[in-house]
Amino acid sequence: MATHSDGILVSASGLSTPNETNVEKVVKFLPADFYTHFLSNTAKERKPSPIRGLFPLEKKPGVISLLAGKPNAAMFPFKSLSFNITSPTDPSQEQSISLSGKDLSDGLQYCDTGGLPRLQKWFMGLQALSHARKSGEGWSLSIGGGSQDLIYKAVNALVNPGDAVLVESPVYAGIIPLLDTLHCEQIEIETDANGVCSHMLRDTLENWPVDKPKPKVLYSVPYGCNPTGMTATTERRKEVLQLARKYNFLILEDDPYFYLYFGKAARPLSYFQLELDEPEVGRVIRFDSFSKVLSAGMRMGFASGPKPIIDAMDMHTSTANLQGSSLIQAITLALVEEWGYNNFFAHTRAVADFYREKRDVFESALNAHLSGLAEWCTPEAGMFFWFKLLLSQNQTSNIDEGDSEDLIRTKAYEGGVLALPGTVFLPNGRKTAFVRASFSLCTEEQVNEALKRLRTVLLKERGQA
Repeated sequence: MATHSDGILVSASGLSTPNETNVEKVVKFLPADFYTHFLSNTAKERKPSPIRGLFPLEKKPGVISLLAGKPNAAMFPFKSLSFNITSPTDPSQEQSISLSGKDLSDGLQYCDTGGLPRLQKWFMGLQALSHARKSGEGWSLSIGGGSQDLIYKAVNALVNPGDAVLVESPVYAGIIPLLDTLHCEQIEIETDANGVCSHMLRDTLENWPVDKPKPKVLYSVPYGCNPTGMTATTERRKEVLQLARKYNFLILEDDPYFYLYFGKAARPLSYFQLELDEPEVGRVIRFDSFSKVLSAGMRMGFASGPKPIIDAMDMHTSTANLQGSSLIQAITLALVEEWGYNNFFAHTRAVADFYREKRDVFESALNAHLSGLAEWCTPEAGMFFWFKLLLSQNQTSNIDEGDSEDLIRTKAYEGGVLALPGTVFLPNGRKTAFVRASFSLCTEEQVNEALKRLRTVLLKERGQA
């Protein structure tokens, strides 16, 4: 075992570390022209912003810029901002942070498309500590309006209308309409408690029609998956990475729950880190989110991946929304610089502990009210339970049969419980007995009452009321 920078144990299996002579491994990365095949027609046709493309030239010492139509900060009415935050080491204490002078001016002004340089640098350092990835390995980083914003731009940079796209199944419901809009063929790869079923992924690609272009992208949420709560094992991740190299596809690693890992076992390494053990890096585009650890409403996320892909995403940003919010970035920067990496990790440990307790409360209620009426696996990260309702008395265990949709959408809601039927997480919309329930907000009393109500509805459905 080894200890991660945030204090959580990680599996030493596959851990990339310097060798005994302290000579660091030379990381080989794929060349820029490798990605030409992967870029969508739209990405190839998109032209740089005639103004934003020249922003870097303003930074040359001695240059007087008449370039951009930036408003003069002297006319902004904001002179200072201050806010209180909870101490990451003592929740009973608060810290005060102020934003003024140049730091505030930078937050009120347009910034580089990829984000404030100091915040980018801090995030690069975070990736070094969290995933052992260093600059100079062919990757770059871009800050966006939450990870969903960046996923949307990555998909548009890589996928043409009508393309086949590999998606884990069940899959995060937010990715389905995005791919539907592009009229993509969503190729579902089943998951289990250990992650993407790599043997099914292999079978799908081995038997792919000869006259049909193979998928260029696989989408996955590997920690605390939304909706299943699954956390992929290191072994599965390695198998998927090897298949990515063999069949030449990229992995979109959507990871909003990385810092919400609370499993007893050592935390598996990310795809972004594990690819260091491949012959070369450059097949993973990683999406990080601060929505679960700082604030969902701030819309703060960042993408890390091969520079040509990140550049294509930035090109989209420069013609769509110009950049992520400078002010939100400035507030985030003030916070993380005040904390430093150690206190940031102390905070994320506290967040993970909070959700572990929430998980335990929900599972205790499941055992109390739905034992024998539902089946589930215990999540080790995230904020969701994915459980199968046993809709009839003679339903076969461990087989997904039946349809939870009407019971959950109509009967349970009429009974005072709101949850999501599993079908919304399946791209083909097929019937399933599964249900997704979030444990993030409800009190222990509310959880027990909700599952009591669901039990009543379910017993009636089974003819046992």
